Amino acid sequence: MTFLVGSDLAQQPAGERFRALLSNPQILQIPGAHTGMASLLAKRAGFEAVYVGGSAMTGTMGLPDLGIITIEDVCFFVRQVARASQLPVLVDGDTGHGEALNAMRLIRELEDAGAAAVHIEDQLLPKKCGHLNDKRLADARDMAAKIAAVVKARRHLYIIARTDAAASEGLEGAVARANLYREAGADAIFPEALVNAEMFRSFAREVKAPLLANMTEFGRTPVFTAAEFQEMGYRMVIWPASAMRVAAKAQEELYAAIRRDGGTHNMLSRMQSRTELYDVIGYSDYEALDASIIRSVPPQ
Repeated sequence: MTFLVGSDLAQQPAGERFRALLSNPQILQIPGAHTGMASLLAKRAGFEAVYVGGSAMTGTMGLPDLGIITIEDVCFFVRQVARASQLPVLVDGDTGHGEALNAMRLIRELEDAGAAAVHIEDQLLPKKCGHLNDKRLADARDMAAKIAAVVKARRHLYIIARTDAAASEGLEGAVARANLYREAGADAIFPEALVNAEMFRSFAREVKAPLLANMTEFGRTPVFTAAEFQEMGYRMVIWPASAMRVAAKAQEELYAAIRRDGGTHNMLSRMQSRTELYDVIGYSDYEALDASIIRSVPPQ
């Protein structure tokens, strides 16, 4: 059903719905879905929450993931995903788009856009993908103050503090930062770019908080399944850019086929049909809504 006529429109704030999902015994699987269409397909596949990641947003815009997009750019993606799917949306908040006041504004804007949760990291701008080298980190106390500020600003948003410290400060430094951020009020912790199973397990033993794992492809983290992350002590797992990567590869192949073959005739089997598209977006629901509202009124 669509967000205009759906009978399943959410009544609870998105953050509360996200927290409720975390009460389930199984790890919460959160695939990247940075467009309205992607979120509808993820929902159809049975996922209960989706993720809007920075690399997917910036990649879609033809930009590098260096923290150079704006809060309004992010909210554009969040609004379409939240409205289309009605699922709780976890959002990549980068560094909070500035210092404490900027991060507080981000929280309110995300809530107004329909987000359920956000993670904010302890890098300095210009930030990098967490799996690249030479990341510059904020002072841990400054980051803790930023976390305290966003917790104060939120009405319902679930706040996840991400630390990128493992690469430069080791596991001990990442744990120390995580515990400081937890004390500042973070609901959960996201240790980025851990490089083996033992690091994941050790971090989980030392940090007593709900933990988020990042299963990005082509990065420093080996490939693990959701079940393996759960066994290692993690409550959430994201696949941040997988949908964007698959879509981009498919588009690359399509353009090559048109250039090679002079048309799309050899790619039809790879396409979503018109009927399938209309079914996913609820085309007939909108038609029915339109027909129920617009009727002629004779002059008196």
